[in-house]
Amino acid sequence: MDIRQLRHFAAVAQTLHFGQAAAMLGMTQPPLSQSIMALERELGAPLFRRTKRSVLLTPFAAALLPHVRAVLDGMAALPEIARRLREGISGQLALSFVSTADYGILPELVRRYASEFPDVAITLTEATSDVQIAALAQGKGDVGLVIPPPGAVFPDSLAYLPLVTEPLIAAVPESWLADGHMNVDAAGRLAPETVISAPLILFPRQSAPAFHDLVTGYYAAHRGRARIAQEAIQMQTIISLVSAGMGIALVPASLRNLSRTGVAYVDLAGPTPMLETGLAWRTGDNRPTVARFLEVVREVLGLVAA
Repeated sequence: MDIRQLRHFAAVAQTLHFGQAAAMLGMTQPPLSQSIMALERELGAPLFRRTKRSVLLTPFAAALLPHVRAVLDGMAALPEIARRLREGISGQLALSFVSTADYGILPELVRRYASEFPDVAITLTEATSDVQIAALAQGKGDVGLVIPPPGAVFPDSLAYLPLVTEPLIAAVPESWLADGHMNVDAAGRLAPETVISAPLILFPRQSAPAFHDLVTGYYAAHRGRARIAQEAIQMQTIISLVSAGMGIALVPASLRNLSRTGVAYVDLAGPTPMLETGLAWRTGDNRPTVARFLEVVREVLGLVAA
């Protein structure tokens, strides 16, 4: 069975006349009749009831016809489908992200990309930077929003584009501010000694070494040492622990978008640590959906810079 036989069957079914079907197909009647008979032998059932005056579909052919037309329509659509896949207008994109990005640049990137390419299926996966980098290096996923490792040292197989740099702020229990447990200056900022004296909730270093070192480096710069009360790998969990009064957390300023009862976000006094988030993908990955996503990312960065 080949696609030509299916086209021949559909033409005869449409016209119910072998001569008219042959003319429509640009062929003579004998080869058309031979093609239909070969198809009937392959299918194991007659397709038409022929008389000298009429051609009728058999019940089997009538039931088969919608399926044949679906196949032919699918074949006709293949060139357009191929073009859209080739140009990245449709397809799939697997995007992973650190939990901090969920309250910063991620929503805007996804909104813009989905708006420009609505026929691309986006798969979103939250994961820590170490997990994302390892997965991308192993050929899993497409692109990832990560906090770069110390020194921004990535495997040779990965490319990296910095996206945003934002200051750290303190997430503190509201009750600690209300009862004077956390002293703020006239500008409403926390002094370093106040931060250093409080128990800290932090990412494990293995999961986010650059973030972990940035926070602990703040303590070291002010001749203090972090008193880690609890570790958690998701920012939502960290903020929940702050809400429970287990300690404070130093978080990206974009976390102000994560509103939680019992938690207040306070600026830090003095020089403020800055956290970078960027995009990682496999070097030389020329898949159209990845290329299109990178175009959108650069568009968004241009708007931010403007």
